Amino acid sequence: MTISPSKLNTYLLFKLPSAYFTGVRTKHIDDTTCVVSVKHRWINQNPFKSMFWAVQGMAAELTTGALVMKKIRERGKKISMLVANNNATFTKKATGRITFTCEEGHKIDEAIDKAISTGEGQTVWLSANGVNKDGVEVSSFNFEWTLKVKS
Repeated sequence: MTISPSKLNTYLLFKLPSAYFTGVRTKHIDDTTCVVSVKHRWINQNPFKSMFWAVQGMAAELTTGALVMKKIRERGKKISMLVANNNATFTKKATGRITFTCEEGHKIDEAIDKAISTGEGQTVWLSANGVNKDGVEVSSFNFEWTLKVKS
């Protein structure tokens, strides 16, 4: 099975319903980039009438995680993946449609290659930036993914 936006969105419905019901949707995925968007609505807002930080985090994590899943599937090896660490910066009130983008597929390739060749677990930091409809960055997330070839 190839990973596509529609398949990822169906996956969300059944495996991560909180992300699905708050409006997180994959828009694009290829070898280097994943784009996920979410629209500010009543169900995902905080008391300050902007998007709750955790909803932004789900969308941002999906951009990085979907790329990792895609790369693992392409290799045909059993590789475990887990977020070991993350951090975020919020620079503007998140209202309207927020689009998160990760463009670091090449970093995942390098980490998987090293994990396969050495047999040791590897870590890779991936970033996802969220911008509003005007192209203004509202938040920036960084996730440290651990990758280990299963025996």
